[in-house]
Formats: sequence, structure tokens, C-alpha cells
Amino acid sequence: MSMIELPLPDPAVLNAREQIVRDLIGICGEDAVISDEDGRRTFETDALTAYRRMPLAVVLPTSTEDVAAVLKYAKARGIKVVPRGAGTSLCGGALPAEDAIVLGVSKMNRVLDLDYRNRFARVETGITNLAISAAVAEEGFFYAPDPSSQLACTLAGNLAMNSGGAHCLKYGVTTNNVLGVKLVTMDGEIVEIGGSYLDAEAYDLLALIVGSEGQFGIITEATVRILRAAEGARPMMIGFETSAKAGICVARIIASGIIPVAIEFMDRPAIEVCEAFAKAGYPTDVEALLIIEVEGSEQEIVDRLAYIASIAHELNPQALVVSASDEQSAKIWKGRKSAFGAIGRLADYYCMDGTIPLGHLPHVLEEISAICARYGLRVANIFHAGDGNLHPLIMYDANSPGEMEKAERAGAEVLKLCVSVGGCLTGEHGVGIEKRDLMKAQFTDEDLAVQLRIKAVFDPDWLLNPGKVFPLDSVEQAMAEADRAARGGVSAAGPAEAA
Repeated sequence: MSMIELPLPDPAVLNAREQIVRDLIGICGEDAVISDEDGRRTFETDALTAYRRMPLAVVLPTSTEDVAAVLKYAKARGIKVVPRGAGTSLCGGALPAEDAIVLGVSKMNRVLDLDYRNRFARVETGITNLAISAAVAEEGFFYAPDPSSQLACTLAGNLAMNSGGAHCLKYGVTTNNVLGVKLVTMDGEIVEIGGSYLDAEAYDLLALIVGSEGQFGIITEATVRILRAAEGARPMMIGFETSAKAGICVARIIASGIIPVAIEFMDRPAIEVCEAFAKAGYPTDVEALLIIEVEGSEQEIVDRLAYIASIAHELNPQALVVSASDEQSAKIWKGRKSAFGAIGRLADYYCMDGTIPLGHLPHVLEEISAICARYGLRVANIFHAGDGNLHPLIMYDANSPGEMEKAERAGAEVLKLCVSVGGCLTGEHGVGIEKRDLMKAQFTDEDLAVQLRIKAVFDPDWLLNPGKVFPLDSVEQAMAEADRAARGGVSAAGPAEAA
């Protein structure tokens, strides 16, 4: 049984399900509403499949106006709403609640405007990550963030979790590549934030919205930066006899002042599984493998790869291979992009997402192995080494009693380790339910109180994406304080702030 507690459903809402379904059909049409058990079961979980809840109903609007109408209806009746993109969240961010409507944006997937002169694309957020790049590829442009699930994941989820990907080392994560959004608040108001240009006027609310995990509203449109594709790019593979040496190599490359497009890390368990799947030519007699990609003109690529190779040679690598063709490069990246799925063929796994300062990488990798060994669990490490975003995959058997709980405990220790060395709980997957109860390991009660006050500004009735991000006891306390303040006629922010 999982250690993660979920809120109990509201019986009154459950009993009104049939009427709610009829009302949703009246708002969005019958084709947009899924109410049968088999249909709803499709939405009972996301990529954190250890947790499942049958939603009250599912609605898939086709316009911002329909999203606004659904939220206004839900607000008036006190019905919770869980936003959903493609359901690829690895932290339970799109896990339904039994008394909640799942509102998915997958049918809102159009490209609305392309402006190559000013280098932006305006799209609906149900579009997949990869489809944005595909829409502008003919003109030599691309959209930079590239999560491993980019073939399936939507921009909506990327915005909610501030997703990154292998190439975020050079190009940044989602928040660095978004210029503006159209947000629908819980009361049905449609708000435009930012625009089609850098540095919009007034407060930077865009930075607050991106990464807010569906707590503030539902983003239906976004204006994103598109970049001119580089003249060329080429990866190299460097294998080491220890993970510690690979970590030292990463730190030295970054310290040298060179910023590759990507630096990816795999340890032996990951190398073996991914090689068996992708046949990418990974060396299987090493304990750790770095995939490093640089880009530019042909001469720039040659010079930079040679310089990186000289750094690696100081650590006596067991293998050093530079891609010799586009076909080989594609295979190298296919293995890395398919890593999570490949590990899934071997065992159930719990995927962590802590981020650490690069100087602590060798020590943290050793500690992760020691933590998992104490619990009798295997671990495969596959992650974005260039920015210290770790993705240990803690393997367990879901059919063996107690194994999942052990994986959760080991994962909690790993994330607390990341915080203890000056890192944080999440780099790109979000908090969701997975890390919700660990928030107090990183934030003080005062920090959480401020965050909850911001949440209450956007969603005073606490209806959006319930049970996520914030520890349940902190939410209960904040709601109680807000209730007392409302009955006493005083703002929950305090008299001075209210004034």
C-alpha cells in the first residue's frame, strides 16, 4: 500500500454525477464528454501508474470559450477540476480525484500563427511538443525544449511542469521559451499574460504561471519562441570505469566554459537495457556513459568535440566514440529518448527528479546506489547531467507486497539527499502527488504559507487540481485560516496587507 494519502471524495458530488454529466453535455456537446466507466478508466492515471482514481467525468473541450464555461459551471457548484494534457506526467500531476471533472485539452491542438520574422509560434496547448518543431522545420526553425516523451506529451503539460529535456543545457527549459499564454481562471475569466515579444510590461506573471501545475488556471493557448536550427550537430559517447569519473568529467566540461547542447548520463544497468532496445552501439563494458552533443559549423563541431575529448582523456576513459553519420546520431539519441520505456521492459520503476549542484555529482551518485542497496532495490541512473537534473529509476516488483513502499521510501531519501547538498526536489517533472509530502524538506512553514496565499488568489475555493503540490495539512490549515478571516471580515493575508 502506498504511503501517499489522497483526499476523500465529497459524497454529495458523487451522488450528483448523472446531473453533472448532463450539464457538461449541455455546455460542450455530447462528443466532448466521456461518462461511461470504460471511457473514464482511460483517464484514471497518468505515467505514475502506481496511483489510480476513477474520475467523476471527463470533458474534452475544443475551444477556450468552452473551457471557460466548464470552469465557471464547476466553480458555481463547488466541483473540483483536474487539468490534463496527454497524461505523461511522472509525478501524478494529472491523477484524477473521484469527485472531480478531468478537463483535457488534447482536442485543442491547432497551430494558430507562425511568425518567422519575429520568431514565434502561437499554438493551442493540446499540441504535442514535437509537433511544434515539425510545424516550423521546413523554414529551418525548431522549438527547443525536448522532453523524452516529446512525441506524446503536450505543451499543456510542459507548461504545467516547466519541462526541460536533453537540450535544455543550452536552450533552457519551458519557461525560457514561452513568451505569452492565454489562461482561463477557475471563475471562467479568460486572461492574456505576456505576448509575442520578450519582456512584457508590468509584473512577470508568466514566470509564476509556468510551472504552477494546474493550480492557478488552465492554459489553452501559448506563444512560444522558435529558434533557427544550427548548421549541424554531432554527439559523442564517452565511457568510464566508474560513475564518479563520469561525474568529474561533466563538472570539468562545464567549468571549462564550454556549454554543449546536451550532456546525458547512463550507468551500466541503463546502458545494457537501452542498447538491447535501440542497438545504438553503446559500449556495454563500462560502468557509466556520457552522451555529449555539440552544434555549429563543421569546424566548430570538430574543435569542440576535440576539446571535450582532451578533458575526458585526463580521466582515462574506457571508450570514446564520435558519431560518424546522421544515422548513427539518430540511433544514439533513440536509445536515450527510449530509456524510460526500455527500463519498463525490465521492471516496474519509480522515477526520481531531483536536481543538484554539479560539484556534488560523484558523491550523490554513490549515495543513491547506497540508499537503494539498503532497501534491496536496483537502480538505473539516466539523467541530464549538464544541469544536474537526476533521474534515478528505482526498480521494484509491483506484484510483490511491500516493494512499492520500499521504492517510495528510497525515493524520498534520494530527494532529501538532493536538497541536503543544495539542490531541489524537482527539475522538470513537477511535484504532483509524488513529492507533495516532501515539500517541507525544502520549504519552511512560512514559505509554504506564502505559496498557499498565492494559490488562494487564483483559486480561493481550492477546486483546481486538488491534493497536489501542497502538503494536505498545510492546505487544511490555510483553508481554515481563510474561513476564519472571511467570517471575521478580515483578509487572510492580514490586516496590514489587506489595507
